[in-house]
Parts: sequence; C-alpha cells; structure tokens
Amino acid sequence: MIFSHISDTHLGFVQYHSEERENDVYTAFDEAIDTSIKDHVDFIILAGDIFHVPNPSGKAIVVLANALKRLKKNNIESFFILGEHDISRIRATPVPWVYHNLEFSKYIGNGKPIIYKDVLIAGFDKRRKAEIESFEDDFSQIDADAKKHQGHKILVLHQGITEINKFAGELNSTDLPSNFTYYAMGHLHEQELKQFSHLGGPLAYPGSTELTSSEGIKETQKGFYQVDISGQESNPTWIKLDTRPQFSIKTSVQDISSEIDRLSEKIKLFSRKPILELNVTGEILDSGLMQSQISRLTDQTLRCFWKHVSKEQSNGSVFVNKPLMIEDEMYRIAKEMLGSTDKANFAINELLPLLSRGNIEEARQAIIEDFERFKKGVENATVS
Repeated sequence: MIFSHISDTHLGFVQYHSEERENDVYTAFDEAIDTSIKDHVDFIILAGDIFHVPNPSGKAIVVLANALKRLKKNNIESFFILGEHDISRIRATPVPWVYHNLEFSKYIGNGKPIIYKDVLIAGFDKRRKAEIESFEDDFSQIDADAKKHQGHKILVLHQGITEINKFAGELNSTDLPSNFTYYAMGHLHEQELKQFSHLGGPLAYPGSTELTSSEGIKETQKGFYQVDISGQESNPTWIKLDTRPQFSIKTSVQDISSEIDRLSEKIKLFSRKPILELNVTGEILDSGLMQSQISRLTDQTLRCFWKHVSKEQSNGSVFVNKPLMIEDEMYRIAKEMLGSTDKANFAINELLPLLSRGNIEEARQAIIEDFERFKKGVENATVS
C-alpha cells in the first residue's frame, strides 16, 4: 500500500502580480496529483495550507475541485487538515470544508481518528503558539487510540518541530505521541525527513510544492512524499516536481559582464524562463552601464532583480538598490523601528497581509491575540 503526502500547496498564491507565477503554483500541485494517480497510490494526505488565503480566488477553488474530482474518478481517497493560511481569524467556515461536505475529500483536522483500509489516520489543524498547551491532552488521547490499533498509524500535523527549525519550532519531537508509524507534517517549506528514536516512525516534511515569497529567491527543489506502508515500517520516497528555476548569484561589478554571459548560456537549457537575483559587490561608478548589462537578461527571464551589496554587508543583510525587493525592505525597516524580530514578523507576516486584503476584522482579532500573548508573557515573568 502506498500513499502520497503533499503539503503547503498555497493555491492562489500570486507573486510579483504575475499570472505566470500563479499558474506555476497550480502546475506544481496538478503534477503532484497526476503523478499520484499514475503511480496508483491508495490515498493522499494534504497536510495544511492548501490555499494561500482563507478566502481564495475562484480559480484556486476550481483547481482544487478538479484535482479532487480526478482522484475520485480513479478511486483514490484524500484526507486533509487546515493550516494557518486556510483558517480565518474571525468565525467563518473554511473553504476546504466545502469539499468535505460534497464528499470530494475527508476532513481529519479535529483529532478524531478514522480507519481507512486498516490504516488509522488522525490529524489536527494548525494551532497558534498561544494554543500549543492544548495539545497535551489531545496527544495523550490519540496516542492511546494509536496504541490499540494493530496496523499502520499516521498522524497529520501542521506545526513546526524545534529540532528541525528552532525559529519556526512550536513543538519538540518529545511532545508528540509516540505510537504512530508515520508523522505527516506540514508548515515548514523545506523538505526534511527525520527518524527520532522515541517516535514509532519517520517524521517527514515534504516542503511546499512551489517557492513562496517567504522563502526568497534560491536554487532549490520542490516535491512531495510517496510512502510505502506495505510492510511493518513506513518507507517514504521523495518525488521531485518540475518547478520554475529560481536562483540567486553573487558577483562583482568587475565580473558582471562575464557573469551575465555565463548565465545567458545556462538559461538556454531551461524549458521555462527562470527567476534570477544578482547580488553585486564593489563600487558602482556608472549605474546606467550596470542597468544596461542587467537588461541583457530581461527577455530570457520571467523576473530579473539585482541588489548592490556593500563590503560590510556581503556576509549579512543587503541594501537594496534597483529594483526594490519590497518584502525584504519592509521587514528590515519594521525590525529597525520596532526593535524586535518577533514584532517585525507579526507586523509584516501576519498583520500586513490581512490589512492589504481589507480584512479589518481579522486584523483586529490578530492584534487582540498578539496582545493577549504579550500580557500572558508579562504575567508569567512577574510570577517567576
């Protein structure tokens, strides 16, 4: 028996206001679904952040519906939980619930285990840091249920594990129930596969199916896991997806011409126009000449950015010249003004996206929740 573990598809994500980038997200997702059908998997798990926003576009809704319809036609069941991008902060029915109600897919994010083809599957929707303590009792109960089951047991979560990413970590691996034979994770966008001695099976992050703005521009691979549970152990195999090339190059003003010649030849090998970032060191005496060199790549790339990096910052953050990478610059300014990485993350990654979409009520709720976390932290500090 084989199943596919897919996560962080972020359907509806649009980068650079580009229709091509929106379609890249759909293409990667469709490839994961079609590959799963071709390989005759028994079922599919979607481990959260199915959509990029809680109120996705009609196109994103249709793409998911068509994919689930193809699975149904091939007698492949699918199961899903919700990530933070799927959940509205105000009371609203999550869009993926529509597919559950129409029996296109099955929701498993409430912690209630189901049995499918002798496999126990249980999942929990994303919980924010203020809610993490509530996992303790839920994990204890689900671990007891898993211990009683004789076949394979899959736990689906959309949380960060500290041992894998200390900055995005919300749980330690030791917090997890130990009686599962596979831990299908979502939330972290990089592929990771770990085997902890205190857990009953591998813990796997397939990573996102396409690069998003939070990851920056870099040369990387995207994909998903196919997991063979025919035997007593779970054996995951990572399947690479054919995504648009993206890479960031460091060069100097003196070498810019030869570097662009080299890149121009490299780009000819790609089937799709790449996204390129050039980090240029050295003194720029003629910005017009620099821009004319960069423009040689314009027709060969979907987007071509360049940054001027000072000597002092060549190993750290960068000053942005042309064109402005607005997300980087806003985060840098927020961190400088607020004096806190946590506050900058909240302002840029949580509050700003809500306000930019006009979700005033959700933004208000986010501020209230952030204040409650702050207040609780002060109370705990006072007690200690």
